[in-house]
Amino acid sequence: MVLNYIWIAFFIVAFAVALVKLIFMGDVNVFTDIVNSTFTSAKTGFEISLGLTGVLSLWMGIMKIGEQSGVVNRLARILSPVLSKIFPEIPKDHPVMGTMFMNIAANMLGLDNAATPMGLKAMEQLQEINPKKDTASNSMIMFLVLNTSGLTIIPVSVMVYRAQMGAAQPTDVFVPILLATFFSTLVGLLVTSLWQRINLFNRTILLFIGGLCTLVALIIWGFSRMSSETMSTVSSVIAGVLLFTIIVGFILAGTVKKINVYEAFIEGAKGGFDTAVRIIPYLIAILVGIGVFRAAGAMDALTDGVAWCAQKCGLNTDFVGALPTALMKPLSGSGARGMMVDAMTTYGADSFTGRLACLFQGSTDTTFYILAVYFGSVGIKKTRHAVACGLLADLAGILAAIFLCYLFFS
Repeated sequence: MVLNYIWIAFFIVAFAVALVKLIFMGDVNVFTDIVNSTFTSAKTGFEISLGLTGVLSLWMGIMKIGEQSGVVNRLARILSPVLSKIFPEIPKDHPVMGTMFMNIAANMLGLDNAATPMGLKAMEQLQEINPKKDTASNSMIMFLVLNTSGLTIIPVSVMVYRAQMGAAQPTDVFVPILLATFFSTLVGLLVTSLWQRINLFNRTILLFIGGLCTLVALIIWGFSRMSSETMSTVSSVIAGVLLFTIIVGFILAGTVKKINVYEAFIEGAKGGFDTAVRIIPYLIAILVGIGVFRAAGAMDALTDGVAWCAQKCGLNTDFVGALPTALMKPLSGSGARGMMVDAMTTYGADSFTGRLACLFQGSTDTTFYILAVYFGSVGIKKTRHAVACGLLADLAGILAAIFLCYLFFS
C-alpha cells in the first residue's frame, strides 16, 4: 500500500512541477521530455529483466545443486543460532537460512550478479512459509531491509570510477564508505527489530554484532595498509575465488551425494527464467515512476529546496552538490552512478563534493528497485513497513556519509 502511494506521488509531483515550468518558466519541452522518459524507462526495465535472465538461471541452477546436495541445509544449521533470533518466524534449520546468508555475503563483497539471484531464491523460500501470500511477512521485510541497507565491505566499483576520474588516491573513500554502510545496516536492523518487537539484547546477537564490528575494524586496518593497486587486486581475487569456490564446492558435494548435478542445475535454471519474466511489470512500473519524477525536474527542485533550508539555518552547504546522488540512490542504481560521475566531473574527484558523492553511492542500496524486484518475484502486494524501514536505513547511511565526509575530508 505504501509503495502504491509513493508511485502515485511520483506522477502527481511530476505533473505539478511540469505545469510550473511550462506556465512560469516557458519550458515548452517539459511534457515532451516526460512522455519520452516513460518510453525510455519502460524499455530500460525490460532490458534489465532480460539481462537478469541469464544470471538468474545460472545462480538458481547452482543453488538447486546446493539444495539437493545438502550444503544449504548444513549451512542453515550452522547459522540457525544467530539468524533464528533475527528471523523468529522461520522454522529452525530451514534451508532459507543458508540462502539468506549467501545473499548477504555476496552483497558484502559487492557481487551484485550473484547476490540478486540468491536474494530472489531466498524470497521464494520465505514465500513458501508465508501464511498470507499477498502480504509481506516479518521475515521478508527484515531480509529486504538488510539488503536495502547495502552493507558492502569492498566498494570496488566506486574506487574504479574514482581512478577513472583521475583521483590522486582512489581508495581514500574506502574507510568512510565501510563505516557509513555499516551504520546504515545497523540502523536498518534496529529499526526493523523495534517495529517487529524482536529482542536483540541477548547474548547470541550481542556476540554476533560485536564480532561483526571486530571484523569491520580488522578489514579497515588491513586494507588501509595496502596501496590502491594492491587493494583493487586483492578485492578482485577474493571475489573471484569465493564465487568459483561456491560453484565447484556445490558440484563436488552433489557428486559425493550421487545426485545428477546436471539435471539439478537445469531444474533450477528453469526457475530463474520464470522469475525474470515475473518481475518485468513490477520493474517497469517503478522505473517509469522514477523516470517521470526526474524528467519533470522534481529531483532538482528537491535539491534546491534542501540547499535553501540549509542556508536559512546557517549550515555549511558544501554537501548540497552531492545530494542528487543521495536522493537518486534509493530510486535507481544507474541514475545514482551517473550523478556520482557528474559530481566528480563538475567539482573534481578529490573535492569534498566529489568524495561525498562516492560515499553516498557506496553507503546505501537501491531500495525501490529491490522492493519491486524481490516482492514482485513472489507476487507481494502489501509491503507493510518495508518501505519505511528501508528508507530509514537509507537516511542513516546518508547522514553518516555526510558526517564522515566532514570528519575525513573537510
